[in-house]
Parts: sequence; structure tokens; C-alpha cells
Amino acid sequence: MSVGLIGLLDDIAAIAKVAAASLDDVASQAAKAGTKAAGVVIDDAAVTPNYVIGFAAKRELPIVGKIAVGSLRNKLLILLPVALLLGYFLPAAVTPLLMLGGAFLCYEGAEKVLEAVIPHHARDHESQVQPIALNARSVEDEKVASAIKTDFILSAEIMAITLAALPAGNIWTQALVLALVGFGITVGVYGVVALIVKADDVGLALARYDGASVIGRAIRLMGRALVRGMPSFLTVLSMIGTAAMIWVGGGIILHGFEKYGPPLVGRTVHAATEAAAHILPPVAGTIEWTVEALISGVLGLLVGALAIPAVEYGLSPAWKRLRRSVGLEGR
Repeated sequence: MSVGLIGLLDDIAAIAKVAAASLDDVASQAAKAGTKAAGVVIDDAAVTPNYVIGFAAKRELPIVGKIAVGSLRNKLLILLPVALLLGYFLPAAVTPLLMLGGAFLCYEGAEKVLEAVIPHHARDHESQVQPIALNARSVEDEKVASAIKTDFILSAEIMAITLAALPAGNIWTQALVLALVGFGITVGVYGVVALIVKADDVGLALARYDGASVIGRAIRLMGRALVRGMPSFLTVLSMIGTAAMIWVGGGIILHGFEKYGPPLVGRTVHAATEAAAHILPPVAGTIEWTVEALISGVLGLLVGALAIPAVEYGLSPAWKRLRRSVGLEGR
């Protein structure tokens, strides 16, 4: 074997090692960035099952599939290139856009609270903001469109948080990490959602198991418990989703205020969390996180409450006038 060939093989081995290290680095960055977006992921998984409630069982998985495809399209075809361009050309715009997305999450969460507290007013508000569906197919289409719209905001938050967590460097590495996080989170979230929405069907199948043994009876008991428990579970999940939307949205806005707002905001939050942590030093970290989450939740609820009349009396009428002016009203 010639010296030149040996040198070539050594170069190939070195390139392979660099490539492997780069892949390890990409995987590590994707894992860390995905962890940063965990709050939004919980929000996404908790909110989505609400969009299939009331539909026939045979339509549940197709609806989840449509929303998942829309979510991937949001993340990979729209948000990924936008995030890269913003991060490269206009990094200062990332935080304000995150805050706008956070305000939308607060608005969505406050709507759910309004629906629970004053259902009649909430229905009147929805009739002002949203068109009325005329048939079952349009109801499904509206639900899917609404879910994808909400997912767009959540996906934008996920991609922006991921981008903010990445070190400055090669744009192709950033693109690969964003794609991995976007794809992995979408598959994970909507896989869990599919399991949740089909859990009652699984419980029904288990309840009909005809085995006569002790194990058979245990299977039937577990199936009946699953069927009976799913409505309560979905109600609790909806509450968690609403709280997560308000908490995540408020937290994003709070961190934006700390960066761009008056210094008093950051100092006040820091002082409050630090004072609370001194009460029980052994669990100081947990207390600090809890106090900051409570502050974020209160702020998120306030922003959402202010956003509801702003949308109802400002943005929604303006949007309807714009649609009429371009001939889209009723479509």
C-alpha cells in the first residue's frame, strides 16, 4: 500500500471523526434546546386533545394526523427558515416576536377561563370573533384550522426558544438542530395526543375482554376504569393546558420585560423570588421557580384579560372589514 493511499485513509478517518463529533454536538444541542422548550411542549400536548372532543371515533386519528402535518409544515417549511433569517440578520427582533406570541397564548388561555367562569359571555365573544360552521365537515375543518393556528404560535415559541438556546455559529448546524427539535417534538406531542384520544376505545376493548380467569376480570376492570376515567382526565388535561398557556405566555412576556422594559421589573421579580427562597433554604430552587411561575401566571392572566376586549372590539372588526374589502367575507 502506497504512502499516498495511507495518507488518504488517515484523512478520511479524521474527517469521519470530525463528522461524528459534529453529529454528537448537534444531538446534544438539540436535546438541550428541546428541554428549554419543555413548557410549551406540555402546553401543546395538553391543549390539542380538546380539538377532537365531540367527533366520531373514526375521525379522531385523522384529525390528529391533519393537525400533526400542519404542525410539521409550520415548523419546517415556515418557521425554520424565518428563525434562521431572523437569527442571522435581525437577532434583536426575536424577543419582541416571542412576546407577541406569548400575548396570543395569554389571550387563548384567558378565553378558556372566561368560558369556564361566564359561559354565555364566552359564547357571545366567540360568535363575534369566529364564523359559524354550517355542517359537520366545516366544523372539522374549522377545528383543524384553529388547532393549526394555535400550533403555529406554540411552534413559533418552540423554534424561537430553541434558536435562543443555541450558541452562535454555523447556520447549517443551527438549521439541523432546529429541524431535529421541530420534528422530534411534533412526533412526540402528537403521538401522545393520539394515545390520549384513543384511550377510551382501548378501555372499551379491554372492558369487553371475555377471559374468565382472574387476569381476565382484572383486564375488564381496568378497561371500565379507563372508560369512566377518561372524561375526568380530559377535563383535568384541559385545565392543565389552559394554565400552561397562561403561564408560558406570561413567562415569555415577563422575560421580555426584564430584557427591554424598565430595570425595576427584573429587580422586583428577583427580589420576590429571593425573599421567598430564604423562607425554606433546603428547597430554595423549587420555591424560586414556583414564585416566578405564579408571577408569570398572574401577568399572563392580566394580559389575556386585556387582550379579549382588544380583539373583540378592535382586531376582529378590523379583520372583518379587511376581508370584506378584498372580497373574502363568507369564505
